[in-house]
Amino acid sequence: MSRRIMIVDDEPATLAAFEFHFRRADFEVRTASSAESALGQLHDFRPDVLVTDVHMGGMTGLELLAKVNQAMPDTDVIVMTGQEDMGTTIGAIRGGAYDFLAKPVDLEQLDLLVARCMRDRAARSRAKAGDAAAAEDTLRYGVGRSPQMIEIYKLIGMLSGTRAPVLIRGETGTGKELVARAIHEYSPWADEPFVAINCTALAESLLESELFGHVKGAFTGAVADRRGKFELAGSGTIFLDEIGDTSPAFQAKLLRVIQEKEFHPVGGERARKTQARVLAATHRPIEELVRQGRFREDLYFRLRVVEIRIPPLRERRDDIPVLAEHLLARAARELKKDVRVIPPRVMQMLQEHDWPGNVREMENAIMRAAVMARGSALSPEGFSLAPSLAPAAEEEEGDGLVTLAQAQQRHVERVLNHTRGNKSRAARILGISRPRLDRLLAAYQSGTVEEIDA
Repeated sequence: MSRRIMIVDDEPATLAAFEFHFRRADFEVRTASSAESALGQLHDFRPDVLVTDVHMGGMTGLELLAKVNQAMPDTDVIVMTGQEDMGTTIGAIRGGAYDFLAKPVDLEQLDLLVARCMRDRAARSRAKAGDAAAAEDTLRYGVGRSPQMIEIYKLIGMLSGTRAPVLIRGETGTGKELVARAIHEYSPWADEPFVAINCTALAESLLESELFGHVKGAFTGAVADRRGKFELAGSGTIFLDEIGDTSPAFQAKLLRVIQEKEFHPVGGERARKTQARVLAATHRPIEELVRQGRFREDLYFRLRVVEIRIPPLRERRDDIPVLAEHLLARAARELKKDVRVIPPRVMQMLQEHDWPGNVREMENAIMRAAVMARGSALSPEGFSLAPSLAPAAEEEEGDGLVTLAQAQQRHVERVLNHTRGNKSRAARILGISRPRLDRLLAAYQSGTVEEIDA
């Protein structure tokens, strides 16, 4: 592929510095001191990437963006702007800019952004040649153009070049692991391992062994030394999903790993070093857990160097059409089935649904509808959407008021629904023992409503 870049700025020093920098990186470079000059060179040079300032004498960078998108839509435009122009930059991204950088520009950050842009161009080129799956690998993180998602994409771009811990917040099914993978895959350490661990899927002792490893004889069944995920990850990324469900004892050990960059295998006496970056995620109200003493405040601040909040799908309904089309295309490829049309009445149904399970629920719903489709279009009958988890109004007594015991029973049932019947995890969320939960469920089944002890 070609490597042509055009720099547009009215500051001669910036043009000279960027030209020297990119020529050393084996790019063909053209510079222009105004938007008008850039347009005059556009068709002759045909840049792959155009980097432009916003405020220049005469035509602005945003006006140049619109003209480039119209005249040469295959050229990707990166906008440079001062911090005071954030609102303008968001408008630019909506208008088709590939991304933005704040001035003064960090050349290392610009290098990462241009490299990512070139990878995306390569994926689009392969997609035109028929390799749609390759394009999806690059673009799967960028489904949705709502203002909330645009801010997340910007954060991913900013964070990918750093080693700072990140805390990713969001409801179940919003795509927290996908965001973590994007941070890793767009980083200079993308060739290193990405290791994901669901903290609720393992008992505490097994979780420690999984992450830190163990030595022979550390516990029954430890017949040989075993390397843990922190050691196997090298300089890559450890993603700790549902960190809010871990115990304070485990949290103390994790805090040491983040602070000291070292850990002890279970049963081991000698510390081992790690260079792995830690990303963590939770759907829990972690600040409340800190107040209750169930989550260490020092670990919370260590993990929350940067926080990314992923909005639920119901709060970004404008993304539903593009997300639905994306998921349908993927389902059609997996099923090897020619189903590609979402009729208006189906799209309206998708946009009106609350999606309590978020993107994961939509993915499953569209896959089912694609399986059930008899032609190239989805039908309303192919969907079986999950009802709202809120209790029906007609089941409530009086003016919607219920007893404390009834409210507790409904809450227990909702937590079990959320954990998909995992009683151990439900008990941890409820703050009660597993035997206590079993007794409650037996009482509910017999028709006896029993209160949870305070």
